[in-house]
Order: sequence, then C-alpha cells, then structure tokens
Amino acid sequence: MPNTDKRIGAYISQSADFAKPILNHFRSLVHKTCPEVEETMKWSFPHFDYKGMMCSMAAFKQHCAFNFWKAALLKDGKKLLENREEAMGSFGRITSLKDLPSDKIIIGYIKEAMLLNEKNLKVQKPKVANNKELMVPQYLSDSFKKNKKALSTFENFSTSNKKEYINWITEAKTEETRKKRLAQAVEWMEEGKIKNWKYIK
Repeated sequence: MPNTDKRIGAYISQSADFAKPILNHFRSLVHKTCPEVEETMKWSFPHFDYKGMMCSMAAFKQHCAFNFWKAALLKDGKKLLENREEAMGSFGRITSLKDLPSDKIIIGYIKEAMLLNEKNLKVQKPKVANNKELMVPQYLSDSFKKNKKALSTFENFSTSNKKEYINWITEAKTEETRKKRLAQAVEWMEEGKIKNWKYIK
C-alpha cells in the first residue's frame, strides 16, 4: 500500500480479533479508491487524509466505527449522521464484515468525500443563538449537582463550552439517546473535559 503509516498497521494488529478484518477491509477500499490518500494517526485512531481530513476508523471492545469527516455534505448525509447516534460512526456499530454496506456503496462515499475536499467545501456549523442568559434544563442541572466535580467543571466553563454540552444533550432525538448523552457528559466533565475534547491536538 502506498502512503501507509506503520502506526495504522500497529493499531490494527493490537485491535480485537473480530475488528482486524473489518479495519483491513476498510483500509484497503480507501487506498483502492484514492491512491493518493495519506494515512496518519490523530486523536489516537487512524485517519485517511486527501487534500485535508477525509475519513477515519476506530476499533472498540465490541465494535468498529467509520467516519466521513464531511458526512453532512454527502448525498446520504442525513442517514450517515443518524447512524452516529448509535455508535459515533457513519455506518453505526460494525461487529463483522456483514454489517458493512457493499463495497460499491462505500467506494461511492469515498469518491464523494474526495470530491468535497478537492472543491474545498466545508461543513457549515449551525448558528447558536447568542443569548446573554444561558438556559440550563432542570434535569441537566440536577444531574450535575449529583457530581461535585462535574458541576465545578461546568460552572467554570466558558459560555460556548456550556452551550456545546447543552445543545448536544437537548438535541437528542430519543429519550434513551438523551440519557446516554447526559451520562457521558457528566463522566467527561468529571474528568474536566469539554464536549469536543477528542478534537484538541
């Protein structure tokens, strides 16, 4: 494979047995579709760059996840973003090769992602109302109060950092997703982390 990074190979070899064929397959499709792609490690998991960040993959204890950096701009963007509700991945939870879309579909997404980067198109961030007084939902406030470290972190956050958590939790489409996000938010804030801590270099 051209433009490979030995850290990616090491990442795959250290992943769970179920994950290895999945990661290798996705890696192979990316290189087959985009020969000029460059591999790298960002935020401790494999990324594939082509004229900017294009896609990434990650292995967890029981599933794998793949992400297209500009998923919102792909023709199936809405569907791909909804899949992230399940496993933070554009294809949802992947536990075997059978869970992946067909090679034809994946290659189509990769080609779309390449074109977006070639055109230097960017995902527009949603505008957040600039209200002076930040409205914190009662259920969210109550959860923070049960964890002193999380509460202290939240209170010391900037307004924008608070909004990121509040918007993420309140925009959940189901009650189950909202509860999961709330629990995750409390855990991250207990560790002193902002919502997008994974993307800080």
